[in-house]
Amino acid sequence: MDTPIREARWAPAARLGRWLLGALSLVGGLSWILLVQHSPDPAADLVAGLVLAAAGLVLLMPHRITLPRRATTIAMAVTAPAGTVAGLLVGRTQTCCSYAYVVDRGWPLRWAQRAAFASDPDVARRMSGSANWTVDLPSVAADLLIWAYAGMLLVVAAVLVRRVREGREASRPIRP
Repeated sequence: MDTPIREARWAPAARLGRWLLGALSLVGGLSWILLVQHSPDPAADLVAGLVLAAAGLVLLMPHRITLPRRATTIAMAVTAPAGTVAGLLVGRTQTCCSYAYVVDRGWPLRWAQRAAFASDPDVARRMSGSANWTVDLPSVAADLLIWAYAGMLLVVAAVLVRRVREGREASRPIRP
């Protein structure tokens, strides 16, 4: 006698959460691409928007792309902090207005910053060297999400490559 497989109590809520996160990521990524075309760093904004949109599509289509849970979790957990920390290697400085010297760090979002204001640009630059770093927590959270999605997309690529290889092997004639 076959017994029906029961679904966990939290499964419908998890599906709804995945769908909502996917829809928000897809719409947010496409909006990001459209709205920040004239930003100071359009390449970084394009990459961030594409990652968000692609990850949103993956989250919306679990029936098309079945991902291994453990590998996906590990990839996302590793790439999120690693990418965010590696993004600190990318920096930008600018002198502005009545001489503000600003140092930004982070990629694709700049989330660490220090700045100084002075009456001339050289003094502002020297003063910024001793200024405290400030951290923009919403930007850190968004950066972590983007890098986690990048890890998930790496797993998607690996799954698709594996599917193609298995398809080629199945179509090869067997030689005696």
